[in-house]
Amino acid sequence: MKVLIPSALLSYTGASQVDASGATLGEVLDELDRQYPGIRFRMIDEQQQVRRHIRVFVNGVSAENLSLPIQPDDQVVIVQALSGG
Repeated sequence: MKVLIPSALLSYTGASQVDASGATLGEVLDELDRQYPGIRFRMIDEQQQVRRHIRVFVNGVSAENLSLPIQPDDQVVIVQALSGG
């Protein structure tokens, strides 16, 4: 499946779109980490939760549950939230 990567994580992937596979969202992120070591830690915290500044969308719907089932033709979009004042 296609995974769209935010610009803040391009230093890991070198591309704004990469391929990954998995039966769940968590498995897809694990696969990304196998391909691009360290990227998962930038998205998932020590409590296995999506970090506050990251949003993940599956087929345009916000997804925070890492056990969410994923189909091979789904599109995963990772977005880094902006903050500041």
